[in-house]
Amino acid sequence: MKKHVFHVPDMSCGHCVKRISSALEEEGLTDFEIRLETKTVTIETDAPQKILEALEEAGYPATLQN
Repeated sequence: MKKHVFHVPDMSCGHCVKRISSALEEEGLTDFEIRLETKTVTIETDAPQKILEALEEAGYPATLQN
């Protein structure tokens, strides 16, 4: 698996972090880092498109930074 960093420009508060965390956990993911100060989510995955879709469904469209 490769580490990917996703930029989530609409993430602005603790509530956003909780919603994003819940969306990722619903996808069966538990090992990820959410950084509000940089508006990023870092996660090791072989399916970055699946993460982008989960974030979009949660209301937080993201872009892959790497």
